[in-house]
Order: sequence, then C-alpha cells, then structure tokens
Amino acid sequence: MRFFALALIGLTLSGCAATVNLEAAPNSNDPLCAEVMVRLPSALEEHEMRTTNSQATSAWGDPAAVLLRCGLDPVEASQLPCVTAGGIDWLVDDSKAPSYRFISFARNPGVEVIVDSLSASGVTSLEQLAPAVRQIPESKICTELAN
Repeated sequence: MRFFALALIGLTLSGCAATVNLEAAPNSNDPLCAEVMVRLPSALEEHEMRTTNSQATSAWGDPAAVLLRCGLDPVEASQLPCVTAGGIDWLVDDSKAPSYRFISFARNPGVEVIVDSLSASGVTSLEQLAPAVRQIPESKICTELAN
C-alpha cells in the first residue's frame, strides 16, 4: 500500500511543469514587492502561473509566455516609448521582439514584465497585472506616451 501511495505521488509530481529559473531583482526583498506578489493572478489569459526559484518573481505558461520580476531600481527618465495599460505607465523595450520587455515607470521598486508576443498578448497581460502592480505608488506619470 505504501509503495502504491509513493508511486502515485511520483506520477503526480512528474506531470508538473519544471520550476522557472529567474534571477531575483536587486530590491526583491522590498515589502512592496510582497504586496504585489500576493495579488498576482493565477492565470494570464490561458496561461497558468508556474513556480519560480527566486523571490519576487513569477511566470505564466508552459513554456513560459510571461515573466515578472519585482524589485528593480525605479526608472523616471528614459528614451524608451511609454504606454499605459490598466492605469499603469510602462516603458516598452522591443529590442528583442517578438519578446517585449515592459518596465514600470516611476514606481519604486520597479516591476519588469517580459512577454513572448507569439504566445501571449502584452496589453492583456499588463492589464491583468495592473491591480497587483498598483500596490506600488507612482511618483510621476509619463509625459510622452507612444502612439
């Protein structure tokens, strides 16, 4: 009976997706990151949340379609275009398209979201993450938004 139970546990665990390896951001231990993390949605579109190996990080999808890290240094000036999604201003780095990097603007600590646009919608993901990211107050807004 015990062998059967262990075998069942082994089969159950083998069906789980592997842990996503992410590097923690420099300020990942900021208490505001904890406020963000406990409010993250369990799914983004059809992508389920996955386990990560670092503090203040999260991932959705298998393979990972959306990655999040909280605890970056705040960005209050940038040449990157700025968009607003879900009431949050985001800087958009498209240098590795179709993977897009979004960095929260003027929030301390900063939040980074990386979206594989072949698997997930950047706008939809940012809108679904906005209630969690809103836990970090903004210090100013983008003055020039991308069209």
